[in-house]
Amino acid sequence: MGLLVDLGTAAAVGIGYSAGYEVRAFTLREATVPVLPVGSSPIRMLHLSDIHFTPRQRRKAAWLSSLASLQPDCVVVTGDFLAHRDAVPALLSALDGLLDVPGAFVFGSNDYYAPSPKNPVRYLFDDDGTRIHGDPLPTESLRGALEGRGWVDLDNRVGALDVGGSHLALRGVDDPHLERDRYADVSGPWQAGVAIGVAHAPYLRVLDAMAADGARLILAGHTHGGQLRVPGFGALVTNCDLDRARARGLSRHKDAWLHVSAGCGTNPYTPVRFACRPEATLLTLVAGS
Repeated sequence: MGLLVDLGTAAAVGIGYSAGYEVRAFTLREATVPVLPVGSSPIRMLHLSDIHFTPRQRRKAAWLSSLASLQPDCVVVTGDFLAHRDAVPALLSALDGLLDVPGAFVFGSNDYYAPSPKNPVRYLFDDDGTRIHGDPLPTESLRGALEGRGWVDLDNRVGALDVGGSHLALRGVDDPHLERDRYADVSGPWQAGVAIGVAHAPYLRVLDAMAADGARLILAGHTHGGQLRVPGFGALVTNCDLDRARARGLSRHKDAWLHVSAGCGTNPYTPVRFACRPEATLLTLVAGS
């Protein structure tokens, strides 16, 4: 009986910590990626993902606004901006300072459909391909607003950013988790510039194709870093076919660098994080060997 009480107490403390503190304990990570040509000046790239914004998230809004003080050279957002049909105006206000910076984006499933209640235990098992969609979200309103501020839409498209004397040659896909990706529309060897691929969900079919075409850096999100991590073990799941060891952070994928953001939000119906603080990442791109 005493053991059960102790376990119950520990579970309650863990849930209280993860839902009451860590889910709002926003942090900035930093990493250096050697992908630029020799002699290039460094580029400070802010990588954001999985914001899952709702209109009343004042603390998250203030933190997002504060990121402009980092003065990044460019911003890339790898999807899941939204978590509520009325979130677009408040989200754009929170991102206002960053929208003055050259940027690019792709969308994720939560930019198309509102979250809906789901059994969280299902995420601990292999993906069976079932997708439960909520109500449609104002996707095109968000897309138009971002493009109106000069950000580049990379959903099954190519684009470019000229930053710090370097030409960043970008290509991206729409959300692979919803099987909206059409990499064939943008495939082929990169012809010039620093080859950067962008996707919301880091499914291997997309990573493999981008790396085979010569990507130097691939950016993704979706995994939430596992969202629930066990110290000494890491992420329990990735919600895609990427291995757990690369659920967040910088790693190698064939000849490319891969950066997976753990994101800075959660589904409103599962507002918990454990050993996986919400994050943004400042990537410093530097000259490679």
